[in-house]
Amino acid sequence: MSDNTEVMNSSTPLRPLADTSPSAVVAGFVAMLTGYTSSLVLMFQAGQAANLSAAQISSWIWALSIGMAICSIGLSLRYRTPITVAWSTPGAALLISSLGGVSYGEAIGAYITCAVLVIICGLTGSFERLVRRLPASLAAALLAGILFRIGSEIFVAAQHHTALVLAMFFGYLIAKRLAPRYAVLTALLLGSVLAGLLGLLDFSAFQLQVATPVWNMPSFSLAATISIGIPLFVVAMTSQNMPGMAVLRADGYQVPASPLVTTTGIASLLLAPFGSHGVNLAAISAAICTGPHAHEDKSKRYTAAVWCGVFYAIAGIFAATLAALFAALPSALVLSVAALALLGSIGNGLAQAMGTPGERDAALVTFMVTASGMTLLGIGSAFWGLVAGALTLLILNWRNS
Repeated sequence: MSDNTEVMNSSTPLRPLADTSPSAVVAGFVAMLTGYTSSLVLMFQAGQAANLSAAQISSWIWALSIGMAICSIGLSLRYRTPITVAWSTPGAALLISSLGGVSYGEAIGAYITCAVLVIICGLTGSFERLVRRLPASLAAALLAGILFRIGSEIFVAAQHHTALVLAMFFGYLIAKRLAPRYAVLTALLLGSVLAGLLGLLDFSAFQLQVATPVWNMPSFSLAATISIGIPLFVVAMTSQNMPGMAVLRADGYQVPASPLVTTTGIASLLLAPFGSHGVNLAAISAAICTGPHAHEDKSKRYTAAVWCGVFYAIAGIFAATLAALFAALPSALVLSVAALALLGSIGNGLAQAMGTPGERDAALVTFMVTASGMTLLGIGSAFWGLVAGALTLLILNWRNS
């Protein structure tokens, strides 16, 4: 795996257009779609709870989108690795309950505090050392657990839109047998056509509008730091950056963690005054770009993340229309496409997690806790999955020593 990465990061000319493929474009689009639909509604909820104006919410989405676009494109081209950046879904959920308790200026100050802490972690190399100590089997189990809940949503969606979901599922299987590179594209096109025929597409509320950035003067308070800044930092590192690196490592991309975390921290710092609560390494959407459906040639899958960044930028420019656009698509279609795109990554993660007999129990515990979706002390299941797996590994090794 490391040899492969060395080839990708060598001094050979960079040719993103020549390296791309239709499957990479589709993977980038699906990754973008998955990232936005997973938590866009949470930000609208948080914004409304804090009495933000439509312009401030639009600026918030614009800032996140531009940050994700620049980081995804820049880092992917720099390391020739499919590095996808996203906002924190747990962070957006956190803001629903905490954003209304402080002034918006204080919230912006808390975002800046969080970004500075992330930058410090990146520059000091503390996050890099932690990632390197993580056993490969636990990283793979963490990946599989994160993706499992998303992948299984296709079968839940089949309860409500049976014809649509089954048509996409079997269309995917047939295309995977005949033309594997275009299996996800086939499911997406088939689902879109069928959704239109079934009357599930509703563009009546759609209106094209360009987003306008709104500067918000930051202020700092201890209350905002404790209620927003520090929790956002913990969530960013444990529920986003750690799983994000696990996705890359599980698929054999041995990129250094510190520069990635530092870059996202700097982007978060610069965009915080415009409403961005922070951009981090992606996990779920990243797996769509690192998996085999993105490109049959592993060394060229970086183009999928580049395309994802391009779609981020387009979505950011028209951030004011995103809610209406996503509302026009049936949720079953979006969930199904995301689930089908992740099947390969889930399978690879489980295979690697169970591949080392001495670590199998610990990997299984990591997978089960992560897949449960539990939240404890305000921290998501990805962190607790790692803690549970590490403790299991420690106890079993100590008992057998």
